[in-house]
Amino acid sequence: MDIVLWRHAEAVDWQEGCDDLDRMLTARGYKQAIRMAQWLDRQLPESTRILSSPARRCEDTVCRLDRPYKLHKNLLPESSPDTILASMQWPTAKGTVLLVGHQPMIGQIIAQSLGLKDSSCAVRKSSVWWLRSRERDGLRQTVLVTVQSVDML
Repeated sequence: MDIVLWRHAEAVDWQEGCDDLDRMLTARGYKQAIRMAQWLDRQLPESTRILSSPARRCEDTVCRLDRPYKLHKNLLPESSPDTILASMQWPTAKGTVLLVGHQPMIGQIIAQSLGLKDSSCAVRKSSVWWLRSRERDGLRQTVLVTVQSVDML
């Protein structure tokens, strides 16, 4: 199974009295999302399942990919990596899943999947981490396929 983790692009800052889930992308964020979506469209298999947090900034990000996607309430900012991974049947399911979500949840999924000492890792806005689960010599392994920063596109 491949899991592709895409952190939402740059969003407007949270302001007191505003709902965090309603924050939209900045003009720079829209450009970031378009550039990364173009790269992803060339890399992702056609059969990729795409799931996004229902937060506006995530949906604004995933829309740039112009592929069918589903909003998934388990991808909200406060979601647990264990819940997300279990709902996708990681690491044993087949196929590729693209998740569009938030920090620290994406960094926690990466750290947990790769067996890192820290409980989370930093993930830049609009960057992609691509992980693959495989079995070798009877052991389950997680392979880091690629990390792509929008700044490098």
